[in-house]
Amino acid sequence: MPHHLRAPTDADLPALLTLNNDHALELSELTADELRELLKIAWRTRVTDDAAAMVIAFDQDTVRDSQNFSWFKQRYDRFVYIDRVVVALSLRGQGVARALYDDVISAARAESHTVLCAEVNLEPPNPVSDALHAAMGFSPVGQAPLIGTDKSVRYFTRPLS
Repeated sequence: MPHHLRAPTDADLPALLTLNNDHALELSELTADELRELLKIAWRTRVTDDAAAMVIAFDQDTVRDSQNFSWFKQRYDRFVYIDRVVVALSLRGQGVARALYDDVISAARAESHTVLCAEVNLEPPNPVSDALHAAMGFSPVGQAPLIGTDKSVRYFTRPLS
């Protein structure tokens, strides 16, 4: 693995906020308080040592008001949902996104979750994320326009058994 993964610390928050908001088109822009809240309620969060990549994941027991998370919650009993994964441009192509996903998959299997869920923008398109999810064995299971935006997403799952 090219980078060590660890839980984030308070000292990482400024870098993680910048990383997230530099990729707001693919994710969604956050305030510092919103990011802090996501990290607080997350089932699992990992960052690289330099905080240049992160993953935030929820499980079915997370209390979160989110259209995408709710879509999965209505359909699956025991799951892990990737809320966001982001890798700085300087780290792309080094296997960091795959390492973040592999970490979540390992932890999810250890807790007997049955499916990994994610969504990827349809509009605007995100071909890099589409390619990663296809390579990691995800299948499309639905799509939806995002309420209050001009975005739409495709929903994906991957069995964990």
